[in-house]
Amino acid sequence: MQQNIDSAKVVQNLKTSWQESKLKQKLIFTFAIIALFRLGAQLPIYGINNSVFQAFASGNNLIGFLDMFSGGALGKVSIFALGIGPFITSSIIMQLLAVVIPSLEKLQKEDGEAGRRKIQQYTRVFAVALALFQSVIFALALYRFEGVILPGVNPVMFFVGSAVSLTAGAMIVMWLAELITENGVGNGASLLIFIGIIAGIPMYCSKTKMLVEHDTRLQIGLMLLFLIFIATIIFIIILHEAARKVPIVSARRQVGNKVYGGQNTNIPFKLNPGGVMPIIFAIAILLFPATVLGVVQQMHIQNVVLSSIFEKLNLLFSAGSIWYYIIYFALIVFLTFFYASIIPSMQPKEIANNLKKYGSAIPGVKPGKPTADKLNEILSRVMFIGAVALGIIAMVPTVATKITNITTFQGIGATSLIILVGVALDFINQIKTHMLAKQYESFLQQ
Repeated sequence: MQQNIDSAKVVQNLKTSWQESKLKQKLIFTFAIIALFRLGAQLPIYGINNSVFQAFASGNNLIGFLDMFSGGALGKVSIFALGIGPFITSSIIMQLLAVVIPSLEKLQKEDGEAGRRKIQQYTRVFAVALALFQSVIFALALYRFEGVILPGVNPVMFFVGSAVSLTAGAMIVMWLAELITENGVGNGASLLIFIGIIAGIPMYCSKTKMLVEHDTRLQIGLMLLFLIFIATIIFIIILHEAARKVPIVSARRQVGNKVYGGQNTNIPFKLNPGGVMPIIFAIAILLFPATVLGVVQQMHIQNVVLSSIFEKLNLLFSAGSIWYYIIYFALIVFLTFFYASIIPSMQPKEIANNLKKYGSAIPGVKPGKPTADKLNEILSRVMFIGAVALGIIAMVPTVATKITNITTFQGIGATSLIILVGVALDFINQIKTHMLAKQYESFLQQ
């Protein structure tokens, strides 16, 4: 009887938290922005024959891969065809520049919120330049595809209209992502990529059904592939939630008649602090040269030497080659370390200074520099394990698709699976955090 009363009270508290908090409004706002994003993905740019381009895109791995992350916008040649790509690429470049340029590093670390806003503004401006560059390349590529441009369309109007529409579309997507991050639930950029991948799942299922329905061996391969996917999801969740807890002892302090401190606690260092961001960054870095090289190859360069060089580079950056996966793995490892290095809660020196300031220490380690060195050693080991594990998990589904010969799920295999699980976990955790914060507020007001 008492348990039923307690359970009813918990449910009632959750309902009250849901009604009183702004979580409901945040979720409605987030889903409304996602609906606008999906609507924009259906609006084609001027002068395009969609059926011809989709027929061409269905046989092109690069376009198919890019189309997956744009939620079908690229395949429809919509105004959102560039997706969130220019903004993510710009963010990566700005974060790398902040490491090597002292003035940007000062803005990021020392100037607080004003400095971060300034860097964010630089990121937006650079994203516009990247979007304009990519839109011009994309328009050139479209013009070279036979039958893609409708008859009677003025070439100048097509280039100007395409460049303006695609650039404006990329900026709208960037704005929508920032709106979700600031006023909704979850990371806007990651969530829009998540929605883009989800939108492509029915197409993958339809293609897979057509592939395996008359082949018993492929049906067994499909079952094996699903088992591997399930095991991969379990390992992704473990990696996402795993943390190395460093024990901390606080010194006792007496203020008047009260004693403070003297409690044992810990600092949790996540095995994968960057979540899905290293994967997204690695994809953005690899897709940029692949896109440019794909367009260059369409130009049919007459010079034999240059043509040979571009052909080899195109093979190097095309999904499926062994070198592509080696570069991809190396990028994931590097970007995991890099992303951790720019997170404020993962800075050994700052953590050591804060511990010393509040009279806390790691058992058996002196405060100050020895504590910073010890934390740096722990973080290096944790990051290495997390980065290598993330890289291996990213490769497993891709290898599985080759073993089982079920290639129709290749797009949603390695990178997409990690992004789907990672973004879903982050989304759920943010909802939990918001509701817990409201419960604490209600408790303090009582």
